[in-house]
Amino acid sequence: MSYLKKVAIVGATGTIGQYIVREILKAQKHEVTAITRSASNTVMPEGVNVAKVDYDNQSTLVSALRGQDVLIITMASSAPKDIQIKLVEAAAEADVPYIIPNGWGLDATHPVSDDVFLGPPQRAVYKRIEELGKSAWINFVSGFWYEFSLVGSPNAYGFDIDNRSVTFYDDGTARINTSTWDQTGRAVANFLSLKEKPENGEDERLTISGFKNRNVFFSSFLVSQKDMFQSILRATGTKEEDWKITHEPSEQRYKSAVESFRQGNRDGFVRAMFTRMFYPEGSGNSAGAFEATNNLQNDLLNLPKEEFDELTKAAIENAEKFRRNYF
Repeated sequence: MSYLKKVAIVGATGTIGQYIVREILKAQKHEVTAITRSASNTVMPEGVNVAKVDYDNQSTLVSALRGQDVLIITMASSAPKDIQIKLVEAAAEADVPYIIPNGWGLDATHPVSDDVFLGPPQRAVYKRIEELGKSAWINFVSGFWYEFSLVGSPNAYGFDIDNRSVTFYDDGTARINTSTWDQTGRAVANFLSLKEKPENGEDERLTISGFKNRNVFFSSFLVSQKDMFQSILRATGTKEEDWKITHEPSEQRYKSAVESFRQGNRDGFVRAMFTRMFYPEGSGNSAGAFEATNNLQNDLLNLPKEEFDELTKAAIENAEKFRRNYF
């Protein structure tokens, strides 16, 4: 019976990396190695090995990845653009069979990903992996991270919690899939605990190898802005009349955000990315509500059903930390 054993991860203590590492360690089925810069003094969780590398010296990357079964890449959007390709090329030289690239959240193979500027660079990573021919990529599509998006910035899900204001895109009823950090960590850990390959006529779709060069779709919730708003009201004990409510056409908001981004405003990028996913249902947009056209793997990954209001309340209580650390 074949299982993956050795997992290397870049960004082990980062925004999503910390949740992935925690769940992998909890499962006690894998040996985890954190790939870090040689100058880094970051303290890793107990049970995590450390391999220090120089991104300008490819041999150090190859050495760190030799013998690993999977490379997980989690990096901030501000990370140098060439690092992921360097990692991919080193993984190929080290014969690492699987790579989970830095494509968390969205489906880069969907046409809408081009509208939010994320598709082309991510597909370039997939293409390079396939060209090298030593590894397969597996991308995890979760939608936006719920906690991060609900309370971090009005440019995301439209809510300004502190000032009790919300901007609904169109009528606020378009639904999207969204996932928590915890659920993402569980999804990756449980996926890596699957058999690598089928045996005795088993269905390959139930194994890791069945997802070579494919997306893994999962989700915590399928909800609209209005669903989120009602949850916020319950969590805060407020009423609709306590809030300033405005509406903005999603297409108009998206176009103005794109123009703002092209003028160098990063907030424009965030606003464009989120707004585009909230285009009205039935408008040809299935990137935001991806479960309509793709099979969710929640059951295969043994993911629990989460309590919507509990997660909303926790996000609000930790809003300041999220803003400080991630926006």
